[in-house]
Amino acid sequence: MKAESLLNCPTSEATRSYTYISSDGTRCVAWRRYDGTFYTTKEPEDLIDPVVGVIRSGSVDVLLEMIMAGRNVRDRSQQQGWNTLHEAAAHGQDKCLRVLLTVHPELIDSCDMKRRTPLFVAVESDQVACVECLLNWGADPNISNKDRETALCKACDVENAEMVKLLLNVGADVNKSCSQGWTPLHEAVCRNNVEICEILLKAGAKICTPNTYGLTPVFVAAQTGNVEALGLLLQYGANIDSQAGDGATALFEACKNGHERAVRLLLLKNADANKQTKAGLLPLHIAAQHGHYEIVSMLIPVTCRTKIHCSGISPLHLAAEHDEDYVLELLIQAGFDVNALLTPGRSCMYQDRRTTALYFSVSNGNIEAAAMLLKAGANPNLDYFRPILVALRQGSVQMVQLLLDYGADVNTVFPNSPTTFPSTVSICMNCLPMLKLLMDNGCDALSCLQCRYGSKSHPPLKNCTKDNFDVNKEEPCIQFCEMISRPTVCHWAGPIIDLLLDYVGNVKLCSRLTEQLDSNKEWLCIKERTRAPHSMKQLCRLSIHHSVGAQRTSRISKLPLPKRLIQYLHHQE
Repeated sequence: MKAESLLNCPTSEATRSYTYISSDGTRCVAWRRYDGTFYTTKEPEDLIDPVVGVIRSGSVDVLLEMIMAGRNVRDRSQQQGWNTLHEAAAHGQDKCLRVLLTVHPELIDSCDMKRRTPLFVAVESDQVACVECLLNWGADPNISNKDRETALCKACDVENAEMVKLLLNVGADVNKSCSQGWTPLHEAVCRNNVEICEILLKAGAKICTPNTYGLTPVFVAAQTGNVEALGLLLQYGANIDSQAGDGATALFEACKNGHERAVRLLLLKNADANKQTKAGLLPLHIAAQHGHYEIVSMLIPVTCRTKIHCSGISPLHLAAEHDEDYVLELLIQAGFDVNALLTPGRSCMYQDRRTTALYFSVSNGNIEAAAMLLKAGANPNLDYFRPILVALRQGSVQMVQLLLDYGADVNTVFPNSPTTFPSTVSICMNCLPMLKLLMDNGCDALSCLQCRYGSKSHPPLKNCTKDNFDVNKEEPCIQFCEMISRPTVCHWAGPIIDLLLDYVGNVKLCSRLTEQLDSNKEWLCIKERTRAPHSMKQLCRLSIHHSVGAQRTSRISKLPLPKRLIQYLHHQE
């Protein structure tokens, strides 16, 4: 039901009403229905107090008649503390205000529940005539509200320069701060009101007063990108390199928020681009992290590379982590080291102990960024956990091939989960095409088919995961036959062993692998392959691969050989 219809028939739909004063001084009514719900509307004319109605309408003659008749015109509100002076100030009725002050001058600095005086309400409502009237009657401009805001601070908030001048002329404290340490100058700067800023500065506003969080007005100007106010503060001698509680400077915040004009002005005024935050970051770091291309290009020439090295993290890391490819390309072109490593302190913040920008790109699955870094000379084998292991877990054939093309170690193992065979094999046991890709690029197939127990009986299987990224957990050395015998993998045993046999010479399977092949009649032919000697064709191919070496196997395709021979070497004949 709409509020209007509810008020027309309150007895049928509502149990009782409650009147209250809103923040703008308007009297309102809340009706509660029988189902417990509330409907709120402005107070109907017939429920408004006659004195309040007269004040709102500005009927001075009627108000005088009420006073002459002995009518109480002091407190006419159900809200504690809100009186007729507040009412007149809120509605801009300065003539009624003068009449009321004549009768009740003691109410001039009275406060409502939010500790707002009539003067504060007049300023908040942007009623200049009422402000002037109250000040002429001696209202105190330095009484704060519940949040310790003064009338001057609120005048800056509503951006009324005339009221600011009126308040300053009667002694308003230009440097009095609120509960958050926010001064009138902070307020004016935040709104980029240069006129009010200049009025406050000429009145003696302290230019470097920090708020509760250590933010000075110049910091606020840079943070909000208010270039005009920022220029004025610098003109009046603001400390351009002042730092907040976390060590951030005005330049750092302008870079963080992408304010190009503010950054350009600060650099023009010689702001220090090499001041670090408490986290050790420079403005260039934060600009790269947020992908502000133009700002990064401005900061590169003025940022000290030694400072970046001492910070323990390169802008490349942050650009790669947040997939800011254009910034990443810009940094690479500027000559930043693509093999820069995170310091141990920063690396340990990640469970996998990543250290390179390449790892971030691979982890994000960003092939374009990874290719950019690799082409610039990034080494794919520097991280504690190799990026190729991450790419394999993601199942990205394109990323794996890219890493292999640039020399990724195809035989790498998990540092804290050692195996007698490459860990790369354990990741892609359920994906034969990926496994074949590894084998074609020099993965050690022979180590998979070797076993310390041979034809002897094997000990019982232990419960352990196929791969492990927990660097704090030690695992025993695992053999391939143990890995492939687990319930989650054993149904792939036949095809996997069959594939591996293409990349080895004559081998004898251990008893556990033999058991796996015996478990499925369709795999008996694979078992037979191990009994017959390999053909000369196969042995020659293995010999050629051995001579080329695992790291150069992927480059066989680039040799000036007949296509048929290339296919033969890649098991594609």
